[in-house]
Amino acid sequence: MSFSRKVKEELVHQAGKGRHCGIAEFAAIFSLCGRVKQKKRGDVYIRIDTENLTVAQKSYILLKKTFQVQAESIVRSHNSKGTNISYSLIVQKESDVILVLKAVKMVDERGNLWGDSQRVCQRLVQNTCCKRAYLRGIFLAAGSVTNPEKAYHLEIAVLSIHYARQLQELIAGFAIDAKMVKRKKYQVLYVKEGSQIVDFLNVIGAHLALMELENVRILKEVRNSVNRQVNCETANIHKTVTAAAKQMEDIMYLQNNMGFSQLTDSLREMAELRLEYPDSSLQELGEMLSVPISKSGVNHRLRKISKLAEQLRERKGDQPFQKEDF
Repeated sequence: MSFSRKVKEELVHQAGKGRHCGIAEFAAIFSLCGRVKQKKRGDVYIRIDTENLTVAQKSYILLKKTFQVQAESIVRSHNSKGTNISYSLIVQKESDVILVLKAVKMVDERGNLWGDSQRVCQRLVQNTCCKRAYLRGIFLAAGSVTNPEKAYHLEIAVLSIHYARQLQELIAGFAIDAKMVKRKKYQVLYVKEGSQIVDFLNVIGAHLALMELENVRILKEVRNSVNRQVNCETANIHKTVTAAAKQMEDIMYLQNNMGFSQLTDSLREMAELRLEYPDSSLQELGEMLSVPISKSGVNHRLRKISKLAEQLRERKGDQPFQKEDF
């Protein structure tokens, strides 16, 4: 089961605080999946068509509990394997049709029908709880969210750019920054920030899915933190090993080309210790000296030895260095 389906199955059983929330949620679903149809004799009926079982289930629940309206359900299979299934809910009783359409603000008090159903009626989303319910309906009908194990991506696709902007404003009211992009014939609102997807799931009431996503986020953050630490430590080890190898090379070059007798006592002791203990850290070397010194002091002496080796390489063949030069 996909993560999107898990979220939507959870939302089917999520209810708002009151009838006003149920109306807002149904209005959102109806704006995307609903149609007002007219029979040959002039009677109107409402129909909801979807290929998403969760949308059909939630629409049926809302019609029954919020409006006390019975809907006829039709299930169609469009191939022999039964994998391509569509669901339709039809309300035909005139009084029920008028009741529902008035509630979702599709008709005015005189019975005149609005032309465009894809709009956010501000009268339906005055309360915060109703805004949450409306967005829950929108996500059920037109939303999807990627499995957080793979990526963080939530989107809502609608046909109308005006409607998309209204939804974007509604989402922004919960401090969630949904971007918009055109994809073929759709206007797509999307969120790619993990924390904001968590916030959106909280807004629409998908708390179980929210916890699952949060667990994935925590595991990813821990894994990334461990990887960064390991990479840092690996880099430090590589740097230390490279530096130690260079120090050994310089010390052996001095030993083979001029000996240690011309070095000061402190540098000679340092060179001899490094040769004897090639794998020891700077701190350990400092503690082994006859007069212990700090890590920075050891580093200073080794850098000085390396500098002498470089100078000797450049001047090899000239007169030997004098001890007082060091």
